[in-house]
Amino acid sequence: MGASGNQCTIRSLIAALCFHQMFEGMGLGGCILQAEYEIKMKAIMVFFFSATTPLGMVLGIGLSKVYSETSPTSLMVVGLLNACSAGLLNYMALVDLLAADFLGPKLQTNMKLQAWSYVAVLLGAGFMSLMAKWA
Repeated sequence: MGASGNQCTIRSLIAALCFHQMFEGMGLGGCILQAEYEIKMKAIMVFFFSATTPLGMVLGIGLSKVYSETSPTSLMVVGLLNACSAGLLNYMALVDLLAADFLGPKLQTNMKLQAWSYVAVLLGAGFMSLMAKWA
């Protein structure tokens, strides 16, 4: 967002960033509260979560003068970062979140609920893939 000079792009990115960070912050905040760490460690975690987005924006603003969207190096870096991000999100969704639900006793004993759960996951993944076409 810091590297973009287009106001239309920045407006939509601010909306997406606020929406994403709000829910991510709520989820991460709940996990931090449940973790049995000292208050100092919890404060450090909250600080780093709060500082990463503004730091990324400042970095983008600083690099916007030397950044070329069409150079082969920047395209490779963006592609690699997008691939890493997508891989991490897939891992978190499939291994950390869905595995606990799908391997739980509630779904294992009810085949109809299990089938509907698979349909819901596939529809959700399909709609997210469709949305990625415009992202």
